[in-house]
Amino acid sequence: MDRFRMIFQYFQSNSESVMNGICGLLALASVKMYTCFDFSCPCLPQYNMAYGLGIMFVPPVILFLCGLILNRQSLVMLDEWRRPRGHRKKDPAVIRYMFSSIMQRAMVAPVVWIIITLLDGKCLICAFSGSMDPEKFVGFASITPVQLEQLLAKVPCKDDELMRNNTSRKAVSRYLRCWSQALGWSILLILIIAAFLARWLRPCFNQATLLQTRHWSNYIDIEQKIFEETCCEHSRLFAHKCILHFFESMQQEIKLHSFNLPREGERDEGEEDLLRGITDQDQVNKLLKTWYYEKPPLDVS
Repeated sequence: MDRFRMIFQYFQSNSESVMNGICGLLALASVKMYTCFDFSCPCLPQYNMAYGLGIMFVPPVILFLCGLILNRQSLVMLDEWRRPRGHRKKDPAVIRYMFSSIMQRAMVAPVVWIIITLLDGKCLICAFSGSMDPEKFVGFASITPVQLEQLLAKVPCKDDELMRNNTSRKAVSRYLRCWSQALGWSILLILIIAAFLARWLRPCFNQATLLQTRHWSNYIDIEQKIFEETCCEHSRLFAHKCILHFFESMQQEIKLHSFNLPREGERDEGEEDLLRGITDQDQVNKLLKTWYYEKPPLDVS
């Protein structure tokens, strides 16, 4: 039990590192999912584009939502954004910093998936083979428009009997794969350049403001954790006291059944101090309501 408590405390005290690790695991999971996924283009004119673009963009949406769900700071940021002002002002810069941090981490896995699909090229070939101009490729002459549509739709299906040794199919496939890989490498290059500029241009901006926003962003997260831990401790002690009062009120019935109540000296002496004088349900509800609607100012002097 102590080992699990230590692991839980480590996760709480190193939430940023843990979130970076989770984002990395999601990115690796996206790579593994794509390599294990059996891509099978339907090779039908009315379904190819929907299937190809769906495989390219639906899993990234799922991974993005998983990144938001697993990121605890997303709920903290929403709570800070929606809370009443109370006695503490809200700093929009802190909320923007938290939003930016959440989005950056949540977008890692979806971007990895999209880049992998583009570098592989199957999704783009499946989606846009039917939209190609047949005049750019030999072998599509002297056929009706309906046959042309069927042939272009079957370009991703290299095992089809009609397209197995068709040189035009190979030309269309190579053309679309080249465009797909060029787009994938371009996106990767743009992201690396953007990260490089963000890394090296950061010292050019006001570092004091950045330190302040990062400090109060961490403070909001830690404050929420400590408040939840304190509420759990108070709930445990409050439940303990309520159960003791119940057994004291049932003292006569307990004596008839030969049960022994704990002596007064055996009880925890510090429970009354830990309860902070909050000893009934209305006081607890008032405390929680006050915490939400009238956040105390950040001043311990």
